[in-house]
Amino acid sequence: MSNSLAVKLDDTIRERLRALAEKRDRSPHWLMKAAILEYLDREETIERERAEDEARWQEYLLTGAAVTHEDVAAWLENYSPDAPRPWQR
Repeated sequence: MSNSLAVKLDDTIRERLRALAEKRDRSPHWLMKAAILEYLDREETIERERAEDEARWQEYLLTGAAVTHEDVAAWLENYSPDAPRPWQR
């Protein structure tokens, strides 16, 4: 089921939207919906990544487990897809 939601746009934005819709052979509604979906996807990804970062930080605070720069640099120097990663030992 679809519901309507109003967005107030000033005349300049409304004209820009209309002009771009015409150039793209799309409706202004289609462009607005595409823009909102793209924005939601991007922002939801940022929030997921932020939550993952916070969980990793909390795990570090609890365990103190970390991989040193030197271990990662050495692993990268001799990189092999089959080599164990320093953080998985």
